Amino acid sequence: MRVVAAMSGGVDSAVAAARMLDAGHEVVGVHLALSQSAATLRESARGCCTIEDAGDARRVADRLGIPFYVWDMAQRFKEDVVEDFVAEYEAGRTPNPCLRCNERIKFAALLDKALALGFDAVATGHYAQIVGGPDGRELHRAVDPAKDQSYVLGVLTADQLARSFFPLGDTAKPQIREEAAARGFAVAKKPDSHDICFIADGDTKGWLTGRLGAQPGPIVDTDGEQVGEHEGAFAYTVGQRRGLGLKVPRADHAKRYVVDVQPRTNTVVVGTEELLGVDVVRGDHLRWCGTPPAGEASYGAQLRAHGEEVPCRASTDGTTVTVRLDHRVRGVAPGQSVVLYDGTRVVGSATITSTGRSTSRPL
Repeated sequence: MRVVAAMSGGVDSAVAAARMLDAGHEVVGVHLALSQSAATLRESARGCCTIEDAGDARRVADRLGIPFYVWDMAQRFKEDVVEDFVAEYEAGRTPNPCLRCNERIKFAALLDKALALGFDAVATGHYAQIVGGPDGRELHRAVDPAKDQSYVLGVLTADQLARSFFPLGDTAKPQIREEAAARGFAVAKKPDSHDICFIADGDTKGWLTGRLGAQPGPIVDTDGEQVGEHEGAFAYTVGQRRGLGLKVPRADHAKRYVVDVQPRTNTVVVGTEELLGVDVVRGDHLRWCGTPPAGEASYGAQLRAHGEEVPCRASTDGTTVTVRLDHRVRGVAPGQSVVLYDGTRVVGSATITSTGRSTSRPL
């Protein structure tokens, strides 16, 4: 099988490419140039797409003896991931750029180009497993729960899974580094990159302000009393506690959190902790990793990349999904994704449009 190995320049994609070669596939390494102004050197472990990363990927490819190319997808990444990220925050939602990158870049643009050039599949260094099932290939959690990335792959369709390989899903991360060292890869001890890759210093608020400009507005409590000011509602997300700079404390000195962001009025609403818990989640932009479910059924719901899995009942009308959680979960915001699981199998995902509370159950 002719396979494109997506090589980011990190240890995971390096070992993934090597394992595909060991399995007898014809492998070509491809590094995606996603930045329109790649820095010469990495500034931090958060950064990506630097010239240093491309060089690291090329050295691994050379050691493996496989062809290596750099594919420029910077404009596509800018439009489909970065600009989408800004637009979502501006609209008062909290996006996950890794899901968008997987959906629109790595398993749409990359896979489509690979197939157009005559390749059969794409392999990446994601920690997840593909398992044969009665209805075709299934996406499952990785064996290493600390590194499992099935949540950010919940946007993949059955057709995309049929053309994808995740060679690391059956191995824990420490063993991957040991394997890389044994293979003589210089990236064996290279630090992992972290979200959000295009905000190298991790200052999301400052990054958004630099693109949208300061937009001063009120911070109010749930009674409508102004208790502070902000420089842009887009920089706040439901569940946030730090960095609020509130000027009017509560009489009982209880901690306050962001409970709502209202972009139309440029208002941030804060309240006490008990207001954060929700047990009903609704979403659209449905993506099923296999046959779409019918009717209502029991699943596990994961609401953030490193969040717990919550038992739930979910039903869909084909356009939207309603998820009723067994207990309340804090800090769930529109724009985030809910991924449904049946055991370790990923059923699919949806983008959260609204949340609510159906009962008086406690947090």
